Amino acid sequence: MARAADAFFLTALSLAAAPPAQAADRQEISIAPGRLGEATIALGRQTGASIGMSDQSLAGQRTPGLQGHMSIDTALRRLLHGLQAKARKIDARTWRIERAGTARALVQRPGRPPIAAVEDIPAELIVTASKRNLPLPRYAGMIETLGDGMLTAQESAAGTQTLLARISSLSSTHAGPGRNKLFIRGIADSGVAGPTQATTGQYLGDMRLNYAAPDPDLRLYDIGGVEVLEGPQGTLYGAGSLGGIIRIIPNPPNLGETAGQMSVGASATQHGEPGGDLSATFNLPIVAEKVALRAVGYGVQDGGYIDDVLRHRKDINRTRIFGGRAALRFAPDENWTIDVSGLYQRIRGDDAQYASRSVGVLERASSVAQPYASNYALANVRVERQWDDLRFVSSTGIVRQTLSESYDATQPDGPPSLFRQRNRVGIFSTENRLVRDLENGLGWIVGASYLDSSSDIRRSLTSYGAGQSERQVIPGVITYGRGQPAITTGVRNEIREATLFGEASFEPFKGLIATVGGRFTNSRLSGAANDPIAALSFAAIASAEAQARRKETIFLPSFSLLSDALPGLTLYARFQRGFRPGGLAMDDQHIQRFRNDRISTLEFGVRKGMPGRDPVALSANVAFTDWRDIQADVTDRIGLPSTDNIGNGRIYTLEGRIVVRPIEALTLDGSLIFNDSRLSEPAQFLAMLDYDGKSLTLPNVANLGARLAADYRMMLSNALALRISGSARYVGKSRLGVGPILGRTQGDYVDTSLSASVARGPIELALSVNNILDSNGNRFSLGTPFDLRADYYTPLRPRTIRLGLGLAF
Repeated sequence: MARAADAFFLTALSLAAAPPAQAADRQEISIAPGRLGEATIALGRQTGASIGMSDQSLAGQRTPGLQGHMSIDTALRRLLHGLQAKARKIDARTWRIERAGTARALVQRPGRPPIAAVEDIPAELIVTASKRNLPLPRYAGMIETLGDGMLTAQESAAGTQTLLARISSLSSTHAGPGRNKLFIRGIADSGVAGPTQATTGQYLGDMRLNYAAPDPDLRLYDIGGVEVLEGPQGTLYGAGSLGGIIRIIPNPPNLGETAGQMSVGASATQHGEPGGDLSATFNLPIVAEKVALRAVGYGVQDGGYIDDVLRHRKDINRTRIFGGRAALRFAPDENWTIDVSGLYQRIRGDDAQYASRSVGVLERASSVAQPYASNYALANVRVERQWDDLRFVSSTGIVRQTLSESYDATQPDGPPSLFRQRNRVGIFSTENRLVRDLENGLGWIVGASYLDSSSDIRRSLTSYGAGQSERQVIPGVITYGRGQPAITTGVRNEIREATLFGEASFEPFKGLIATVGGRFTNSRLSGAANDPIAALSFAAIASAEAQARRKETIFLPSFSLLSDALPGLTLYARFQRGFRPGGLAMDDQHIQRFRNDRISTLEFGVRKGMPGRDPVALSANVAFTDWRDIQADVTDRIGLPSTDNIGNGRIYTLEGRIVVRPIEALTLDGSLIFNDSRLSEPAQFLAMLDYDGKSLTLPNVANLGARLAADYRMMLSNALALRISGSARYVGKSRLGVGPILGRTQGDYVDTSLSASVARGPIELALSVNNILDSNGNRFSLGTPFDLRADYYTPLRPRTIRLGLGLAF
């Protein structure tokens, strides 16, 4: 059977690789807004054409973005529209851009945007996260996108919170910026942050952002777009993409433009303290059309709004974030692009952001402060080589992430105590792939990747009593008192993964696209205990560490069928698998291994029209997910984070979206997702927790999510632009964890926002209001894991008003 599958894959790959009989006149073209010099270079790379420029002073002229299926001639006309330039055709594959006379001004009606006087060819959205630049109508799956220019300065400052507000299928824990876990389409393991790997893959361009660590929550300044692929993505992205992937696409350096922009904002939070944000972006060509530098820096402060009545402190949960990103692009000729980039971000939270309903609204009573910090650094080198419709892409980089957390471990009638945990994560990853993009989404990809990831968790317990305490918060750990930390057992996990992957699309019948792919992954795992306490059995530790050192080999297949035989309508069926490797965990006084988990999803979908282009765009999807040996970060009986396999589960998902443009200036957007999740075969230690006739639902999976949004844009005059946006998002009920103790409900709230901006030339003035209704909804039911029976909740940030100013130059 395996040989037959391999033969089928190779046959499909060879069919897709066969050259077309005749080159198509129209091609898939995707060019970001920018300057003419860089746009013509990109156009030449994508089409294989030779495009010269007689007057280099034209290179700095601003051009619109292009995205769609069009001829080279049409692409050039659209790029040059309104400029003092024209394209002269030398031969079938050669053009020369020359200076022309003064462009004729277009007479427009007041309040209307400019109308292009060129051929109106509908633009197509290109799914770059497919790694094959597939047009949206030829992508078999659910995808959510945020395009260039859709993020305001306020949304950029909010980071991942903006994605949660925009995308119904995306959910999160809410422990605080830099320490949350993200989930897509209900593929959620637990709300506790332990040593297990994330279920959602996160990428900046082609570089993986995290592995066995929470969401780094990067601020979204100078971002060209965000793509969220739903469902397992094992074939192309490997381990840790069980629920899907989030790909953030930064704006690349512009080789032909010196430009920049700045933004500043001040915010006021009801019941809390003020905040603010500041950012600056700068693009500098160093060698015209050859070398350019792009850099962005930012700082954000979110005012606190939680009061601690026991320590008599107000607005304790203030958060400060600052960071930056820089990229250097080399383009030695029209076929090569080399990008060297790096980023750094630092998050400091003064205290945890949970409250207690029994104490009061936005209040709690803690014996000690619970600060946290996240330091994140990344470096990446990306190389791309183009040969007509063949591309080679290589991406190599490193990540260093450190998350330091603290929890109130004070016990009844005991001295104030603080538990600290520090997780240091290191990632080295490289991927090299060869891609052939043919017409209408056909083509193939083959590649190889290697990843080395380590997670080092160290823990301590500090008592602030007068001296050594006989009461042991953690069995076997004797505290010293007087603020001296006592070391407790941590854990270190390391994984090395080598993979080969491939995917091919071919057209067995007209109007039917078949895609087949697979990924072979060989993983080497190791685990060890850090600073084991004397109470642990060294024989047991040695046995667990020996079990953790092992090799795993897994094959992840994928299949899909897509039909667009009916004009404007796409139907698809898709099967995909994913997995996460195992590891070592600390459980109370035991060291034990947890096994890898595997997921399989079968889904069917329909899509009609394209959001933002067609008057009505619809998409709907139904999926069944089978999840085996689910890894979940849990807490043991004393509150320590740990990881275990909790059994097998299944998830039914139904989701849909409709985007309507009743008039050109107005866009209405509505989406809905329903999840029915069950732990169908619980592990032995959970089998007795079917309490009060209630079956065990998977944790942190909201049963229902919905979003309504409206966006209105119009030109008040030739130089004055107005934009008004509003949204309301409902997050349904979910449970924090499994069983009666962790089974507290959360969610069931509505979050709202409204924003307006006026732009005149390079200056923009913006006003926004978040949580318009000042809702006190519960986003997350976990406070400190050392007190799991308290009525803790994490409220929405109270009503917040921001006034901002932006300047482009």
